[in-house]
Amino acid sequence: GRASGCAKGKGGSMHMYTKNFYGGNGIVGAQVPLGAGIAFGLKYENKPNICVTLYGDGAANQGQLFEAYNMAKLWNLPCVFVCENNGYGMGTSVERASASTDYYSRGDYIPGMRIDGMDVLAVREATKFAREYALNNGPILIEAATYRYHGHSMSDPGTSYRAREEIKEMRETRDPITVFRRKILECNLVTPEELKKVDIEVDKEIDKAADQAKKDPEIPLGELYNNIYIHPDPDYTVRGCDPSIRVISH
Repeated sequence: GRASGCAKGKGGSMHMYTKNFYGGNGIVGAQVPLGAGIAFGLKYENKPNICVTLYGDGAANQGQLFEAYNMAKLWNLPCVFVCENNGYGMGTSVERASASTDYYSRGDYIPGMRIDGMDVLAVREATKFAREYALNNGPILIEAATYRYHGHSMSDPGTSYRAREEIKEMRETRDPITVFRRKILECNLVTPEELKKVDIEVDKEIDKAADQAKKDPEIPLGELYNNIYIHPDPDYTVRGCDPSIRVISH
């Protein structure tokens, strides 16, 4: 990571944070009870907002999810639990990992629905419905059936547990960008030229961000100890760290 990154170079893809976006978690499924906690805070402060708490099918069997479901329903928290079911938890298919693959029904006393997570419009409409439901009635669960074309991580080629033909078929028939593009073109909502312009602008934005990330400096060693505590004492040190480096809060 680099100094201008959202986590100031202190985390990878699991640690992306910005306003109203609380990132992921290095512990599988641990973000789910945190999401329920955020929803509790919203309700406690009487804010008209919801917390969308996302997790994958690989995390769906973790015990802390069911604890979070229970608390969310007990207090009718404005939480929308979203299971992104891409069919594989790392390299294990859902059929081999779960006795029940109806993840939308796992909430038991929390209502749930299964949607096509590769359909932009389906996701939008389901989210709108879930938001209104959560604000007025409490938690709701969405299972979004989706897919990933690549491996789970850089060490996973993504082809040792599924056929290349499967990936190819998904790309050709269910890709969300391609399908949505075709829909709006068929409805004459946009022209091919306008979409081409969008593609060019997006490529420019990505290239600019990548270039900045490459040129940006890495954080100095002393920064590693910062942002651990809020408003630490001036002479506070972190146990086990270099005693010459003081902890500061930004």
